Amino acid sequence: MANDEDHERNRREQVNTIGHVTGFAWSIVVSLLLCIGGGVFLDNRLDTTPLLTLIGVALGLIAAGYQLYELTLIGRKDRPAGPIGRRLEQRAAARGSTRSRRSK
Repeated sequence: MANDEDHERNRREQVNTIGHVTGFAWSIVVSLLLCIGGGVFLDNRLDTTPLLTLIGVALGLIAAGYQLYELTLIGRKDRPAGPIGRRLEQRAAARGSTRSRRSK
């Protein structure tokens, strides 16, 4: 019986981790698209091609790099999570308390 509970808890943790990683992946894609797309849009509007597009690429890569760094901090015990990781941990804790109230 305890083995089944441990297996279920382990499975929930794995699904939670997959959800966090998927969320980070989408946020990286969206930040790159917004920064690069914004640069292209502004270049076309202001006729500054390719200056703002290159700035958008640089900003997008910086944002994506920071998000990847945050992803490496999730689940580490020796370093505190960054702002994005802390927010994800708070959401996970809130979901866990909601689930435990439902099961009682």
